Amino acid sequence: MAREPTSDSWFRCSRIVEFRDTDAAGIAHFSAFFFWMESTEHEFLRKLGIRVVDNDPEDMDSLRQELAPEETGQELEVSWPRVSVSADYKAAVRFGDTLDVFIAVAELGSSSVTYCFRFENSGSLVATGTVVVVRCLMRHGMKPLPVRLSASISERMKAHQLPTQ
Repeated sequence: MAREPTSDSWFRCSRIVEFRDTDAAGIAHFSAFFFWMESTEHEFLRKLGIRVVDNDPEDMDSLRQELAPEETGQELEVSWPRVSVSADYKAAVRFGDTLDVFIAVAELGSSSVTYCFRFENSGSLVATGTVVVVRCLMRHGMKPLPVRLSASISERMKAHQLPTQ
């Protein structure tokens, strides 16, 4: 997980440690890193032209084929629920610090994406993280239904996939 963000696979954005992100000692609370991972992921998806919540998926016809016949008339909503998240902390950051948050695709499954994150403060590693999301049909009153990544989404994600070791 300690791969350096030297390849073109990494997408970077910055986050400033706000007062609300800190604990009583003025150090970023562990939970803030989870919000930063999510907001960085959303920025990354927007850059790729992928909606976080999509009511008009590009592969609507094939998605409808995955539904039971009684559900095919329903409006479709596709989103990316998290199924696993983790973070490892290496150094503290404080109110006012500017973090560079790097995201890359570690693994692509048939319906899942595993992201890896790297947090740096002035070039020094302060944390790493992993988030696994699954592309799902969100159906009112029912549990999310995992669906395949479209070919188009897979291609856009592969452009940011880290080389395997």
